[in-house]
Amino acid sequence: MAVNVPGVIVMVVFYLLVLGTGIWASFKSRRKQKKSGATGMEMVLLGNRSINMVVGVFTMTATWVGGAFIVGTAEMMYTPSMGLIWTVVVVLAYSSSFIAGGLLFAKPMRERNFLTMLDPFHFKYGKEITAVLSLASLFTDLTWVPSTLISLGGTMSVVLDLSFSLCVWISAVVAIIYTLMGGLYSVAYTDIIQLGLIFVGLKVCVPFILMNPSTMDISQTLMNNTLNAPWIGQPELKKIWIMIDDFIFLALGGVGYQSFHQRTLSASTPATAKISCITAGFFILIFGIPPVLIGAAAASTDWNQTTYGSPSPYERGEAALVLPIALQHLTPTFISIIGIGCIAAAAMSSADSALLSGASVFTTNIYKNFLRPQASEREIQWVIRASVVVVGVTGSALTNLKNSVLLFWFVGAEAAFIIVFPQLFCVLYFNISNSYGALGGVLVGVALRLLSGDPTIGLEPVLHFPGCTLEDGVYVQYAPVKTISMLSTIAAILLFSYLASVLFNKGVLPEKWDVFKVKAQHSPVPLSPVGGAIEEEEDDRLARTNSQNTC
Repeated sequence: MAVNVPGVIVMVVFYLLVLGTGIWASFKSRRKQKKSGATGMEMVLLGNRSINMVVGVFTMTATWVGGAFIVGTAEMMYTPSMGLIWTVVVVLAYSSSFIAGGLLFAKPMRERNFLTMLDPFHFKYGKEITAVLSLASLFTDLTWVPSTLISLGGTMSVVLDLSFSLCVWISAVVAIIYTLMGGLYSVAYTDIIQLGLIFVGLKVCVPFILMNPSTMDISQTLMNNTLNAPWIGQPELKKIWIMIDDFIFLALGGVGYQSFHQRTLSASTPATAKISCITAGFFILIFGIPPVLIGAAAASTDWNQTTYGSPSPYERGEAALVLPIALQHLTPTFISIIGIGCIAAAAMSSADSALLSGASVFTTNIYKNFLRPQASEREIQWVIRASVVVVGVTGSALTNLKNSVLLFWFVGAEAAFIIVFPQLFCVLYFNISNSYGALGGVLVGVALRLLSGDPTIGLEPVLHFPGCTLEDGVYVQYAPVKTISMLSTIAAILLFSYLASVLFNKGVLPEKWDVFKVKAQHSPVPLSPVGGAIEEEEDDRLARTNSQNTC
């Protein structure tokens, strides 16, 4: 198969469009900074907190509607053991993530003018605990980059017949360049272009796939499919708790990503942040429909009548590539090129978010707050740029591992759910929480999750919850182990926090053992700074917070 020259030309035009938008947004960002007098750090990371509701909804939605979301949704629909039922659960979970984040976290985080989601920990627990939790957040972003670029590289290599690595690196370089130039402004405004391309492109591709002569009417193959398994899926009653576990995992785990909070913290007002989240939650449902239809069509196709031939993608072990395969063999060439543009737009809209998110956490909560509190504004700007490049290059390099990267993403997503989300929930809503509870929560949650095992990563369970069975030589947990681990983390945070507070404040343990100064925290007001060594910028933000609370 020769290189698809028209497709390559269209992709070059697409990349130039996105890059041009990012460059324009960078100039807009600089004009805004000069006019407002904002610090370079707030301008780059949060767009001077001036993102309006329309732009906010677009960039919030685009962050989650990535290449992995579109390609993965089609794969789930096509896979017989999952099908429509499991896909609906996953898409609803993603939607619920935004709604839960909007209702529980958007307003309190934005009202306090934090720079990152790790700031509450710095103000209440101090820089050491924050640095530890920052590593977990940084890891989730670092594993998110390759997972979304893999979907792009696989799709472009199938349809354009280009090298997988070439497709990945070109996309990564473009995303790195415009993120470096304009920070959040470039990311947000390119998200508008990318989300528009996704919506229009998928809307154009779906009718051609559904009306292909080799594809049966999907309404007839929902329950009874003579070609493949019915695309409603094959749910088993014994997996109901696994399904519930995955729903809670995806719905609440998404709140543990810095990229989500970066959108809410950049909103012009707390109300804008909250409404943008909830609106984006409903937009997710809309963008989930096209890949659902494509997956259903792929399950209803007689592949022997197509240029793909027999056996089917599922029988060849290529279910993960069913969307690009459908574009390549069920649509005309020019339509498949449009579809590639959709996947590229989706992948880059998530990749640039992860780049800026990782740079934000490292620069603010590790470099400035922990390593070099005395760093100048100019130095911080260079650290942000270097962090974007390092996260982008490292994430792109990890795509060569392919299967191993999926393992990394799995571990990263669980870290967001079991470590970051419970910690953020407790620091915002429970005054009793302290550094001892934070450390205890991490240890209990991680230990319990590891002891529960997971066949996906070849980890044998030590703890056998009710329903754990041996299937084909592998123990399978049918209990909601991820949710149990998350709830255990919350319980451990509160328990150890309470015990530490009582033991030190009652004098049961000597004060010299109190390394985190729990006894010194006379007033258990959340989010107040620990100790006297708080940087000037943080003092300013805290002063603004206090003035807002008294108004």
